[in-house]
Amino acid sequence: MAQQEEIDGSDTENVKSSTPVGEAPPARSSRFLISMKVTDHLANERTFLAWIRTGLAIIGFGFIVERFGLLLREIGIKITNAPLPSHYSSLVGITLTILGIVVMVVALLNFLQNRRAIDKEEFHPHRGFAIFMTIVTCLIGAILAVYLYFTT
Repeated sequence: MAQQEEIDGSDTENVKSSTPVGEAPPARSSRFLISMKVTDHLANERTFLAWIRTGLAIIGFGFIVERFGLLLREIGIKITNAPLPSHYSSLVGITLTILGIVVMVVALLNFLQNRRAIDKEEFHPHRGFAIFMTIVTCLIGAILAVYLYFTT
């Protein structure tokens, strides 16, 4: 019959390790080190991807605003046969597109900074970027509201 060994509660090293008692565990390759904070890194990545989606939405909105202004100018030219005064939709559209690019660049920098902080276990969330983006998007909404009021 096979012999069974009892493992004493004080002998936890042999339970956790698959190497024989006298041998050292195999050295881990630094190339394949796995962070103990996997869930934190995944949450950081989800936040980064959410900011990327926000930046793409802002870029898309800027493109639509600019093209809609172009459409209105073309329709006005066909109806009146005279050039219409330039609208600010091109400026607003280009500004929104640049803002979307800035959001994505800042999101990348924030992602990389948070990644390093999580690895060092020194993570403290910063609220400056969120406050800045809230103020900027509120200003954009107000500017668009004023623009729509004066162009209709």
